[in-house]
Amino acid sequence: MTPNTLKYNDQIRIISPSGVINPDYIDGAKKILTSWGLRPSEGQYTRAEYGRFAGTHSQRVADVQQALDDPAVKAILCSRGGYGLAPIIDKLDFSGFQKSPKWLIGFSDISILHNAITNLGIASIHGVMTKYFTELPPDAEQLQGIKDILFGKFPAYTLPAQPLNRTGQATGKLIGGNLSVLLGMRGSKFDMQLQNNILFLEDVGERPYQIDRMMQSLRLSGALSQISGLVVGQFSETSEDPLMNKSISEIIYDTVAEYDYPVCFDFPAGHVDYNLPLVLGAPAHLNVTSDGATLGY
Repeated sequence: MTPNTLKYNDQIRIISPSGVINPDYIDGAKKILTSWGLRPSEGQYTRAEYGRFAGTHSQRVADVQQALDDPAVKAILCSRGGYGLAPIIDKLDFSGFQKSPKWLIGFSDISILHNAITNLGIASIHGVMTKYFTELPPDAEQLQGIKDILFGKFPAYTLPAQPLNRTGQATGKLIGGNLSVLLGMRGSKFDMQLQNNILFLEDVGERPYQIDRMMQSLRLSGALSQISGLVVGQFSETSEDPLMNKSISEIIYDTVAEYDYPVCFDFPAGHVDYNLPLVLGAPAHLNVTSDGATLGY
């Protein structure tokens, strides 16, 4: 199910379900959203601070729940990731949201929320949050792509060839997000529904051997045998690990070598400035050839 297209003067709520956010980023994001013809609002605790969290667990639950349920709120922008959704995801009631879905935007720790929504059969937007709304030029592709999706235009990406790409075609819902965050949900009711779907993965600050361990966990659990295709995003801020003798792309390539579905490397999404939006939970098609790859909806 795809949430309704936004209209002029629709309300978009900014919430902070995870880490503490610089209030300047909220103010900057509100200016951009207003320029789009939307009416930005904040949760009661969007600017709260409680240690590393944007408020206590109960305060963050209250803000997320109110944004999910309020019929006047037509879309939700998460202010930032960090850490904070794992302790509260099971405290949220999605029954009202499921009856009247709305767009949710974010990435990183927000992958937990994306996956919970995807499991309900509802699409959401993996995209930049308030820091980038503030620091990027207003016409940046990362921002305009989100605006396009909110107003009914889905992206169609054409990517250059990569040496480790594996050719083929795949269809299925696009699912996934941050590898380490999603791995933390394995075995729970918020685990990924992988069967016949296209998996997107990205991560930040993990050493190559740590990525290898996480990918092996997916392989050993049978998860990697269930998907129809793999889109490898950006794995940024990784430290050198000469003892591994492999790049992260090579680690992933070797881990999925026994399968025959298409694999697209170096998709521009993740913890990088050039983080293009993806529609998670929506039927997608991936086509990888020797000339490059396309990903669309």
